[in-house]
Amino acid sequence: MTIPHAELGGAPDLSVVVVNLCKGPIYRDNHERVWARLLTLRSQVADYVSVLGLQVVVDESEGYAYLRSHPSDDGEDAAEEMPRLIPRRKLSFHVSLLLALLRKRLAEFDASSAETRLVLSRDQIVEMMRLYLPESTNDAQLVDTIGRHVNKVEELGFLRRLRVQDELFEVRRIIKAYVDGQWLSGFDEALDEYLVELRGIAREESR
Repeated sequence: MTIPHAELGGAPDLSVVVVNLCKGPIYRDNHERVWARLLTLRSQVADYVSVLGLQVVVDESEGYAYLRSHPSDDGEDAAEEMPRLIPRRKLSFHVSLLLALLRKRLAEFDASSAETRLVLSRDQIVEMMRLYLPESTNDAQLVDTIGRHVNKVEELGFLRRLRVQDELFEVRRIIKAYVDGQWLSGFDEALDEYLVELRGIAREESR
């Protein structure tokens, strides 16, 4: 469930921008008024959240902004390290694989299309991921399993379910901030490692 971003109302602009960022990423197309104020107050926002051990990341070309924790100082005493307001999330193997496949699909889309929004049906996502999962004699169960991974990626904010047609999803461009181009350039090698791990998982499950 997506928590609605705060309305601007009469609250001070800086506080409204920070509150919206704390709720989740801000998108230019979804939060136009907050986005405009963020661009105006970017330095003040950066100073404000820095006190909390956070950084604000703004990608104007892609139209999104989000908060992330400052990288830990390797020489810092662990006992004195500031608690993380934005916890690290350990993703399952299959969710990580789906994120990688969506990121690769977005890169291919950008290279071949002048459109800005990549929209995929649930069936397309299922077929895209099916290739990299162990074969199953129960197709309905396999589709349900992939559906759960899709729901998790939607919950993480990398997919947005379109309201008009429930089985269509927009791939959010913020995925590029988490699966970067350098990693993507070695995608084929990484995928080979994934397939080896998948075979290992299949062997374990068959015992």
